Amino acid sequence: MRAIRMTAPGVLEQVEAPTPTAGPGEVLLRVGAVGACHSDLHILDAPAGLFPVPMTLGHEIAGTVDQLGPGVTGWSAGDRVAVYGIIGCGRCRACLRGAENQCRVVPVGGIGLSRDGGLAEHVVVPASRLLHVGEMDLAQAAPLTDAGLTPYHAVELARDRLRPGTSCVVIGIGGLGHMAVQVLVATTAVRIIAVDTSVAALDLASRLGAHDVVQAGPDSVDRIRALVGPPPDGADVVLDFVGADPTLTTARQVVATGGQVLLVGLAGGTLPVRPVADEPPTVPLETAVEVPFWGTRAELQEVIALARSGQLQADVQTFPLAEAPEAYELLRRGEIHGRAVIVP
Repeated sequence: MRAIRMTAPGVLEQVEAPTPTAGPGEVLLRVGAVGACHSDLHILDAPAGLFPVPMTLGHEIAGTVDQLGPGVTGWSAGDRVAVYGIIGCGRCRACLRGAENQCRVVPVGGIGLSRDGGLAEHVVVPASRLLHVGEMDLAQAAPLTDAGLTPYHAVELARDRLRPGTSCVVIGIGGLGHMAVQVLVATTAVRIIAVDTSVAALDLASRLGAHDVVQAGPDSVDRIRALVGPPPDGADVVLDFVGADPTLTTARQVVATGGQVLLVGLAGGTLPVRPVADEPPTVPLETAVEVPFWGTRAELQEVIALARSGQLQADVQTFPLAEAPEAYELLRRGEIHGRAVIVP
C-alpha cells in the first residue's frame, strides 16, 4: 500500500509499505480521509528519539472498516467510522473515569503519534477507538477527531464561565479556531470575539457566527478592550489557538479578573504568571489558566452529533495522498485556511 511516512526526523516521503494485519481487538480500516494538523509539524521538527521512525503520520482519521481482528464484535465490514486517536492505559484513575487524555501511565501518544497513523491506504487501530459517523462525508468526519474535539473539550473546560451574556475571545481562526467559533455558536449564548492576522480568516469567523472580529496588530488589545471593558472587567474566557508570545500577551491583557485563559496552540510562547502586590499582576487575580489536550471519547461522540445535525462543519482543502508533503509545507507557511485534509 502507499503510505506517507516520517523516515527520519524532518523527512516526510511517500513509500510502499505492507498492508498491515489486524491483531486481537483491532480492526483494519480503509482510510477515507486524514486531517493534516500542526502537531504533525511538531513531530517532524522534533529531535531524534522523541518519536519512532519510520512512522506513518496522521492522527485525524476517518474511514471504512475493512477487516476485523480476532475477538472483535460490534463492528462489521463497511461500517463508516471516525477514530479516537488517544490510547491510554485503561487502568489509571483518569482512564477509568473516561479521561484518557489525562492518562497517568502512558506518556502523550497514540495513533499517528507513537504508532502508525492514517496517512496511508490502510491503518490498523484498536476497535475501542472507533465511533460511528453514518453517511457523513469522511473528509468532514476526519477533522472532527482533533480539530473539532480539541476546541470542544476546551469549551467544556470553560463551560461554567460561558454563561449567557458573557464574552469569549477566540485567538487564531485556523483549523481549530474556526471550529471553536461554531462550537460556541451551537452550545452557548456568549459574545464571540474572533482575533486573527488574516482578513480571510476573520471573514470566515464572521460567516460562522462571530459577533465581532479584530485583526491582530499593535492596537488589537485596545480594540478588544473597547468591546469587553476596562480592567478589572474583560473577557470571561480567552481561547488561544496559537500559543505564541504575542497571542499569550493579548490573552492575559484582555481576560477579566476571575476569568479563564485556555492555551490550546503549540507555538511555544510563554505566559508569565507572577503574583505581586505592588504592581499590576501578569495575569489578573483569580484567573484560571489551563492547557487542554485533545478530549475524551464521550466528547468526540458529542462533536460527531453536532456535525451530523448540521451545526459543525470544517472548512476543508483536500489533497490527494501523493501531495501530502506539499500540504504540510503550505500548512507550515500559513497558507491553509481551515483544515487541510488528505484523501488517499
